[in-house]
Amino acid sequence: MDAFSNPDIKGIASCIGGDDSIRLLPYVDLDVIRKNPKVFIGYSDTTVTHFMCLKGGLSSFYGSSILAEFAENVEIFDYTKQHINRTLFSSEPLGQILISPEWTGERIEWTEDNKDKAKPLQRNGGHEFLQGTGKAQGHLIGGCMEVIEMLKGTAIWDVEYFNDAILFFETSEDMPDPNMVKYWLRNYGAQGILEKINGIIWGKPYQEKYYNEYKVVLQMVLKEFGLAKLPVIYNMTFGHNQPMICLPYGVLAEIDCEKETFSIIESGVVS
Repeated sequence: MDAFSNPDIKGIASCIGGDDSIRLLPYVDLDVIRKNPKVFIGYSDTTVTHFMCLKGGLSSFYGSSILAEFAENVEIFDYTKQHINRTLFSSEPLGQILISPEWTGERIEWTEDNKDKAKPLQRNGGHEFLQGTGKAQGHLIGGCMEVIEMLKGTAIWDVEYFNDAILFFETSEDMPDPNMVKYWLRNYGAQGILEKINGIIWGKPYQEKYYNEYKVVLQMVLKEFGLAKLPVIYNMTFGHNQPMICLPYGVLAEIDCEKETFSIIESGVVS
């Protein structure tokens, strides 16, 4: 609240994730966020704060945190840096989002001995267009699945947020069992959320654990709810692996199943 209300602060970056942000709810004044719009960026547990911003009418950014991207690996990955600059420091439409050609899920301990140690990268597979035809457009909303489970039913949860949305999901270093992911997805279906959305983009599972299993349960649940033609892109470059893109909440995005492209067709910030 101090950071949002201070006019000298132009942007706020989450330090790291965790599992505590839900405890902030009783202490957040949404009017402070509403009256003091500024850049807010982070991911993972920060999903809670993004939904606070959403409730307060502010578009925030699902992207890099200080410790996990800016402060490790010797320097920020070029791909991550390009997307931060493209999203936060330009008022041009973001356009087509290309997958990073390389990725890493390795974690290096934050110790003095590791200050000059870089993470090894490996070749990345491309985006997988699992289902759907034609084009689908919608505003972006989503986050870390495990964290969203803590949000359901709270004062900042509103199923109307998901009307005509492109829903983005990713899973954390907890690497939840595929059966849990199946239960969570069925809950979205039971709430009517899956029928409200226009498409789904799914981030690469952490260290590619359960890579194929998550795909199976996702398509299975969508089929259960009569949504076998809903556009879905898998293995997107956001979330708990590196490098990563930056997703602006509420901004219009497009899935083109014929050209197999994903684009953000509005700007992330305004001049």
